[in-house]
Amino acid sequence: MNEHTPEVPWPRWRRTLVGMAIAATTALGVWTMFKILYVEGITPLEMAILGLFAITFGWITMAFWSAVIGFVLHLTGRDPLSLKRRGPGPMRPAGSRSRTALVMPIHNEDVARVAAGLETTCMDLGELPEGIDVEAFVLSDSTDDAVVAEEKAAMAALQQRLEGHCRLHYRHRDSNAGRKAGNLGDFCTRWGSHYDYMLVVDADSLMSGTTVVELIDEMMANPRLGLLQTVPIPVRQQSLFGRCNQFAAALYSPMLAAGLSFWHATAANYFGHNAIIRVEAFTDACGLPELPGKPPLGGDILSHDFVEAALLRRAGWQVRMRTDLGGSYEEMPSHILDYAKRDRRWVQGNLQHLRLLNGHGLHVLSRLHFFFGALAYLSSLVWLAILVISTIDALIRALVPTNFFTASSQLFPDWPIAPPNLIIPLLIGTLGMLLMPKVLGLILGLMRDPEGYGGRPKLVLSMLVETLFAMLIAPLMMVFHSRFVIQVLTGRTVAWDPQSREGRALPWREAFRHTWLWSLIGAVWALVTWAYTPSFFLWLTPVWLGLVLAAPLVRWSSSLTIGRRLARAGLLLVPSETRPPRVVADLHIESQLPSSGAPAAPPSERPRDMPVQSFRRPHQSAEVHSDPGHPIDTPTPDRR
Repeated sequence: MNEHTPEVPWPRWRRTLVGMAIAATTALGVWTMFKILYVEGITPLEMAILGLFAITFGWITMAFWSAVIGFVLHLTGRDPLSLKRRGPGPMRPAGSRSRTALVMPIHNEDVARVAAGLETTCMDLGELPEGIDVEAFVLSDSTDDAVVAEEKAAMAALQQRLEGHCRLHYRHRDSNAGRKAGNLGDFCTRWGSHYDYMLVVDADSLMSGTTVVELIDEMMANPRLGLLQTVPIPVRQQSLFGRCNQFAAALYSPMLAAGLSFWHATAANYFGHNAIIRVEAFTDACGLPELPGKPPLGGDILSHDFVEAALLRRAGWQVRMRTDLGGSYEEMPSHILDYAKRDRRWVQGNLQHLRLLNGHGLHVLSRLHFFFGALAYLSSLVWLAILVISTIDALIRALVPTNFFTASSQLFPDWPIAPPNLIIPLLIGTLGMLLMPKVLGLILGLMRDPEGYGGRPKLVLSMLVETLFAMLIAPLMMVFHSRFVIQVLTGRTVAWDPQSREGRALPWREAFRHTWLWSLIGAVWALVTWAYTPSFFLWLTPVWLGLVLAAPLVRWSSSLTIGRRLARAGLLLVPSETRPPRVVADLHIESQLPSSGAPAAPPSERPRDMPVQSFRRPHQSAEVHSDPGHPIDTPTPDRR
């Protein structure tokens, strides 16, 4: 490795220490809950509550410790991998050269947004450093003939506008076989040999030229590096829902990502976009098999990104995350219903990963990525189960009279034993761990860049608004995710259609149509607990209130007017708005596209094989080659 490439010291010790911290904190929480429940013995219902609580509390604990670690790293200015301050200047060896394809897979997307985003990113590249060459490649497998015609005309016009700045190629394939993974695989087998790296972006991605060069530079410097992931931050959000998520991502995500990168080390994850990949490594190691059985848990691997990262790691390549880079952006659904629709697709893909947990030769962290990816949605069902079981238990205690004489010859009653004074400490501790990532992110924002968020008072107020909003919509997202998990487990599949990203205010009718059932359930839940166990009704208030208000929350959070008014008041502002980077400021979506045109043909093909991988047969690590200009290096697999 190049002398400027940051090493990763003590990766196993890091994971051991973080694992011990998570395990100890989880054990303390579970033991406290056990002491609360085990007063006069423990019932089967209470045992179920304890088991489910252990799962959710462990999930909360992992996020808490990752946030604490990320906070310390940001506070001290340390790189989460090398634990040193990252120095300026290029890392690549002098005289080295590389070719990178900026690839954008698209499928029936908004053509105007595709063209505008790609043009802005390419124009921001400017004059590239010596030895670095970048070309753009649009990979279409759109199935709508009208969309394909628009794509061809728009790409032909864009090729002319980018002439002299960046070469642009366009390819359309008639089949959507393998979905996005198949689209990228088709590129690798036909044109991948032209390039050293591919920088994968989505139809809504934006990346600054500086960030693109930094990613290529690090790949050239480290011949063991197979994939380098950035932290994409949402931009251009106008609705209340979008602005709250955009604010949360800008304030908390870099810190949380740094904490995860600290213990993921060289076995990080892949988000499917805004990441650079070594083409040879990807082609040799990432041919995805079909899962046996029928969808939704069989067939094509839908959430391919986690699996591709795991296969690269299995083949001995490093998978890292750069958490210090700005200039990596994306867009997101503007309202709760579109957001939930996207999550429905991800639920199916992530639950498929549970079938790969025992895959041969996978790194332990790759298995954890699979498990935690599924748990992100399963935890909603677990949370719902805890609430339902707790409600049943509370109603039984309220409706079944207490029997103080359990034996026929008993002279004195068995008085109930009060539970230990641990309920309030456990509640405070759990809430503290849930809110601590937000508090730590706020502290960093106040210290580092308060003006980017509208100033210190507005930043604090924005954080409170976002926190309140997140608490209100949490019960609705819980029931959405729980329903999705049940649908997948009972065999219902879903189509992976293009994601809606442009903001729109939902009509009341649509909001009620998707939420009336949950509101009715929340109202009945509240009335029953109020009638029979008022104290439990009060504890349950954050849940039933969010469900009862589901329709207004969906409608108002989709409002562009409310979002814009908050922005004018200086609330929920983010640095990409107060100091917009050029790649964001220069994005202008044309309302009218060229009506006709044919793009130039892509480069000549250099066919090569992409072997389909297996999670059953023994796997031999792929040979690892260095960057151009370096001697060939074939290291043993890096299992750290």
